[in-house]
Amino acid sequence: MEAHIAKEQREETLQPDALDRTVERYRQSGSEQDLEEVMKAGKALIRYFARLYAPDQSQEDAVQCGYEGLLKAISQYDPAYGTRFTTYASHCIMGEIRHFVRKEAAFCRPVWIVQLQKQVNQTIEERLKKGEDVPSLQEIAEELNVQERGVAEAMRAGWVSLEELDLSRFRNQRYESFRLPIEDKILLRQAIARLNKEQQKLIHLLFYQDMTQVKAAEILGITQRQVSRLLKRTLHNLMRYIS
Repeated sequence: MEAHIAKEQREETLQPDALDRTVERYRQSGSEQDLEEVMKAGKALIRYFARLYAPDQSQEDAVQCGYEGLLKAISQYDPAYGTRFTTYASHCIMGEIRHFVRKEAAFCRPVWIVQLQKQVNQTIEERLKKGEDVPSLQEIAEELNVQERGVAEAMRAGWVSLEELDLSRFRNQRYESFRLPIEDKILLRQAIARLNKEQQKLIHLLFYQDMTQVKAAEILGITQRQVSRLLKRTLHNLMRYIS
């Protein structure tokens, strides 16, 4: 998918200045010909978001939603907003396509995938708020410290089952001190998911909420000694699942 996005980005280069100019001409003339030019100028922007958020088989539907977003931007944009048209249109196009994705994507996504997708969205939105151009897949990956193919694979989640995702693609670009690499986080989360409910709750209380064994025992309704024995079995199982 990431190669497909990169290839089409070369073929359809985003040209925000050209889009801004064609919109300004249309605002002055109101002619159908100038409106058609706006739609042509916005094609690359629409296809960028469609490729990012929707898989191949759904991209054309996503593109149609993107054009609806562009038309909405054209009708609602006001220069008094203090932002360029391309920035405003990006929000509208992205919003329509993401709405389509939420409605059509059929598979559940694990929490860590949802968080990564949110980070992708936030990276794009923060760039737009600063008045910068829409970031490329490479720039998003660099910002999140995740390899490009991992970002592309994450955006497929929801459209396909977790079993169909290639989890080996989720890797950090660079090592960061005191931070667990994303590939190790995935491995750990998969191992925790294999524990029984009581063991999962114990892990959450002790390591995510930083509780003492005494406090965890109160919540679980068992003794501190039982917590200690349960923790020993839990860690043993985790090591077995990870290895």
